Amino acid sequence: MGRKQRIQDKLHSGLTPMHMEVTDESHMHSVPEGAESHFKVVVVSEQFAGHKLVGRHRLINRMLSDEFESGLHALALHTWTPEEWFEKGGVAPASPRCMGGSKDR
Repeated sequence: MGRKQRIQDKLHSGLTPMHMEVTDESHMHSVPEGAESHFKVVVVSEQFAGHKLVGRHRLINRMLSDEFESGLHALALHTWTPEEWFEKGGVAPASPRCMGGSKDR
């Protein structure tokens, strides 16, 4: 099983999201092909209600700690409650270009 599927499984079981997107963005960085090291994660869950952004991100980082220990380098996290998600029109922002070692530079 690849890292993307493991991330999806861990977040799904831990957060029961209403909506989730996990995108491997490693190809946008100067890493070996197949590195699975950079991901964009969009999670919409009622479990984020009452939690500040930092707390939401810390929760996900704890859930994925073993992935960080085994090669995951970066996560672009977008964490919202269902109400916040609908206020944003149900769309996550595009990831910015890599500022350090991007293949686009």
